[in-house]
Amino acid sequence: MANPTVSTQTFANEHVTIRSTKTFAETKAKLESLLPRIDDGIFTLLRYGEAERALRELEASANLSIFSFRDHGALLAVAGLKRRSIQYDIGNPLTASKMTRHQLSAGLYAPIRVLLREDGEGSAFEYDRPASVFGQFGDSEVDAVAQRLDRDLQVALEAASS
Repeated sequence: MANPTVSTQTFANEHVTIRSTKTFAETKAKLESLLPRIDDGIFTLLRYGEAERALRELEASANLSIFSFRDHGALLAVAGLKRRSIQYDIGNPLTASKMTRHQLSAGLYAPIRVLLREDGEGSAFEYDRPASVFGQFGDSEVDAVAQRLDRDLQVALEAASS
């Protein structure tokens, strides 16, 4: 029986917080109006070998979509706390494929995890900057895509916060 090989790597990461004076509910509603839910039909097409059709549909879709979300604030009820916080997975399957074709391990971070939380009287988004997270792979092709994702994500979250 072969023994597994374990390796570790340390990399610098930039954490971003975008604060808003808008309420949690207002910010949540704005984000969900700006970013569509991912069309799961894309994955059905791929399962049935319709890669060219899936590609055409992805090229015509939004820059960013919400893949999924979890009500993290509700989880805090087990600790007797009541907080409003939602964790979103935001990205684009085409963008992910443009990175993972060069570095399959980039799939660990695509889509990007974004937290929307209460912040005093307002709300805040938090996420790890894609360019720093994907930068750990040291691949110029991945870096170029990650920098575009960086800009798209920041623009979308600032728009949802304003």
